[in-house]
Amino acid sequence: MNIQPLRITFKDTCALLRVSRSGLDNLIKKDRTFPTPIKLGESRQAPVYFDYKDILEWHNSTKKQS
Repeated sequence: MNIQPLRITFKDTCALLRVSRSGLDNLIKKDRTFPTPIKLGESRQAPVYFDYKDILEWHNSTKKQS
């Protein structure tokens, strides 16, 4: 059985997309279709996650546009 994660960390998202932290920050700011980050907590140090399925769907939709 292949279990997919529900959410992935900011760092894992960078690795998955093969971009730097600043590259992912730029994607979030400039690409309105990029999935919204999920922040757990109010503090600046609160962890940030992304929905794994949303990241895959975004990636597949950008491939189709190329």
